[in-house]
Amino acid sequence: MNLTNPQTLARMDKLTWILIFVGLFVLALGIASHRETPAGGWTLSVMGAIAMAIGVVLVYLRSRIPEAPAPGAQSTSPTEET
Repeated sequence: MNLTNPQTLARMDKLTWILIFVGLFVLALGIASHRETPAGGWTLSVMGAIAMAIGVVLVYLRSRIPEAPAPGAQSTSPTEET
C-alpha cells in the first residue's frame, strides 16, 4: 500500500475530518444527555472523545507523510541538461 498515492491521501483526509467532527458532535450530545441518562451520557461522551482523538492523531500522521511530486513537476539537475 503506497501512502503517497493521491487517492489514499484524499481518503485519509476525508476520514480524519469525519472523525473529528462526528466525535465533537457525539461528545456534545453525550454532555447534553448526562442529566437524563448518566450511563448513556458518559458512553456517548467517551465514544465522541475517542473518535475525536483518533482524528487528531490522523492529522499528525498525515503531516508526517511526504507529498509525492506531481507527474511532470520534477526538474532536471543542471548537469543532466547538457
